[in-house]
Amino acid sequence: MELFTPDFGLVFWMFVAFLILFLALAKWGWPAIIKNMDERADTIDKGVEYAREAKEQLDNARSEAQKFVAEAQRQQAEMLRDAAKMKSQIIEDARREASEEAKKVMDAAKLSIEQSRKEAELQFRNEVSKFSIDIAEKMVRRQMQSDKAQSELVNKLLDEIEKN
Repeated sequence: MELFTPDFGLVFWMFVAFLILFLALAKWGWPAIIKNMDERADTIDKGVEYAREAKEQLDNARSEAQKFVAEAQRQQAEMLRDAAKMKSQIIEDARREASEEAKKVMDAAKLSIEQSRKEAELQFRNEVSKFSIDIAEKMVRRQMQSDKAQSELVNKLLDEIEKN
């Protein structure tokens, strides 16, 4: 049982060694360890602060990016609206111009048709009157072979002229 009950000398020297070690550590070891731990704690605190600032900057950058994206989307939508307005305006102008051009062509065609109709009508009248005169001349020649018939016709025509 000697293992469990140490001698007084052994305990004394162990206590002295512990006390020397404790004093040496208290004089040089603990201050260095505490100083390093304080520096490490400061470094960790600074790292946490930098991380917090970086997170805030990232959040600000995200919000600014979202603002820029929203502004770009708004501008894009505005450009698309303007383009759609321009497209419909161009189409409307083209339709109007085409309609006006078609109207001009139709008016010109109507005028041309009317002129052609009048010319054809005039030509038809001239031909009908020519045929009528030829027929009348042939009939008058046949009926007016005598002087008496010619005198009666002239008198009859003069009477009609006087009445009118």
